[in-house]
Amino acid sequence: MNKVTLEVIGMSCGHCVNAVESNVGALNGVEMVKVNLAEGLVDVEFNPERVTLEQIKETIDDQGYEVKGERAHV
Repeated sequence: MNKVTLEVIGMSCGHCVNAVESNVGALNGVEMVKVNLAEGLVDVEFNPERVTLEQIKETIDDQGYEVKGERAHV
């Protein structure tokens, strides 16, 4: 299981949180997704054999937000 924190630009309200959490959470292989709206961060725990980090980033981008950076957890 991989864990990553994504820095996301453009999230500003509860709808943004729901859009990111529900769409990323629906990806096959994503075990957990949690948005910190105040910090502009999205924590994701995922199985890299089932979903790639790029697919997760594309899903966030498709919702109208920009992934600015990432912090991997060791």
